[in-house]
Amino acid sequence: MKNSRFVLIAWLLAGLVLFPAPGRSAPKEAQPPKEESEVVRQVEDRIIAREDEVILTLSKYRPRVETYLQFVRPDQELGSVPVNDLYYLGRLELDKRVESQSFLPQSHSRFNFLPRFLAKALTRPFKFHYNLDSFVEAVVIDPKGLDRQDYHFQFVRSEFLGDVRCLVFDLIPRQGSGSGRFKGRIWVEDRDYTIVRFKGVRTRPPRFHVYYHFDSWRQNLQPGVWLPVIIYFEESGMTPPTFLSVNSRATSFRAQTRFWGYDLSTTAREDELTRILVEAPAPVRDSSEGEDLSPLASQRGWETEAENNVLERLEKARLIAPPGEVDKVLDTVVNNLMVTNKLDDLPPIRCRVMLTLPFESFTVGHTIVISRGLIDVLPDEATLATVLAHELAHLVLGHVTDTRYAFNDRLLIDDEDIVGALDFERDPQQESAADTKALELLQNSPYRNKLSTAGLFLRAMADEAPLLKQMFGAHMGNRLAENGHNHRMVELKSVAPELQPRQIDQIAAFPLGTRLKVDPWNGRVEMMKSKPAAPLSAREKMPFMVTPLFPHLTRREVAVEGPLTGQVKTDAASPLPPN
Repeated sequence: MKNSRFVLIAWLLAGLVLFPAPGRSAPKEAQPPKEESEVVRQVEDRIIAREDEVILTLSKYRPRVETYLQFVRPDQELGSVPVNDLYYLGRLELDKRVESQSFLPQSHSRFNFLPRFLAKALTRPFKFHYNLDSFVEAVVIDPKGLDRQDYHFQFVRSEFLGDVRCLVFDLIPRQGSGSGRFKGRIWVEDRDYTIVRFKGVRTRPPRFHVYYHFDSWRQNLQPGVWLPVIIYFEESGMTPPTFLSVNSRATSFRAQTRFWGYDLSTTAREDELTRILVEAPAPVRDSSEGEDLSPLASQRGWETEAENNVLERLEKARLIAPPGEVDKVLDTVVNNLMVTNKLDDLPPIRCRVMLTLPFESFTVGHTIVISRGLIDVLPDEATLATVLAHELAHLVLGHVTDTRYAFNDRLLIDDEDIVGALDFERDPQQESAADTKALELLQNSPYRNKLSTAGLFLRAMADEAPLLKQMFGAHMGNRLAENGHNHRMVELKSVAPELQPRQIDQIAAFPLGTRLKVDPWNGRVEMMKSKPAAPLSAREKMPFMVTPLFPHLTRREVAVEGPLTGQVKTDAASPLPPN
């Protein structure tokens, strides 16, 4: 009797599986409710329309764009180590297609006399050329346009990127959609349905071309305006395609593309033209009461004009950051050096940050300029003081800037010509004299007992300089290191311990992006506010390395009139479930 009951239950379960009730389908054929499908379709339409708006908005801007590509090789203990690099600096242009205008002098080759396309055709069979323009194309998800006919959307979940709630979709090209389509994941903010992050790769590249995996981020730089800020690329074991198998070895690399300076009008200071000052009548003064400048004061004023002209032109081109909090940090270190060395007779000295990555520092008049990339990797304040002491020594020794820049016509040039036109490189005799004086300044400073870390940093630079020629390739000043040798304060290496890359607690240099963050809208720099994390293994030290960056996304709200003072405009959240 018990056996027959079990047989009856088994038949009933089999019937439910094989013959589902009318109006209901088997689990494997279940379809989402029609209402949910319609909601998802409406969201997809808004995403597509919003992406068209972003592309149209982006075409109105000409931000600065910088790409740094670092080739790496695997290391059993260090994970990856850099072996070579490429660098690009230019201006983004997105009118009909994504392209950029280079700011750097073009390299010369035996085919330079030929048209560009023909020169590439002649060299391509023998060597694969990394076209750095292709690292800019990831500002848009698809240059051909985003639509439902070519893409299939799959809703995944919702999650927060920083303070912004996002809807996450997988985007898959449909069959026959053509080459260059995006395949990967997108994050869509849930108010205006703007794609704020997309990570994946383009599919089916043309012959002798290759697409790279990338992670592209956008930030809300103005109310309702989301613009590209940073793109990270990474490939492992990629074999570049060539007509001949001359360059068929697999390569791995990491790269970063940064954008800044979307608002290039802030340096015009047009508000000064609108201010009208009405003052009380002043008594008439005899012109003889005024003081004429002495020849020495006139010479100093002339040098100051040259200095200010250069700095204003570099800031207008968004190659130097506007004055900000980082300058004050640098000024404090310089002031520590000046006070302890009793340099009271020097004119006021200020510091500015150059927004580019290559490691360099130089002086313009009585202003010390240091690059963002160099500040990023410095391990401590003593090492920063070492870099600044060298430039301060130039000023103490009277190595002033050429005053030819006091004539403004020398700076009436296009932005893309500035890097090649301005030269603040010192001759070897001045560099040697500045090294000697800088060591004297440091020995009398509060940093005299902490110079071993600076020496360790110099050792690390000497090891990496022969490989990373672009990172150490100064464009306006002198190189810090080259061909395995330091160009500055070599004596400090003698007080430093031996460089041990596999020792966890020895930090010679930080990865790129450790110290500073750049406001993509106006180019202002701020100190990173991230919590320091101690490496757990040697592979997490990553000195001078390119790493992924995760911007903290926030919204720029618009205050509107309402019953409550300071009411902030908000939109309804997405109807999609949080999953």
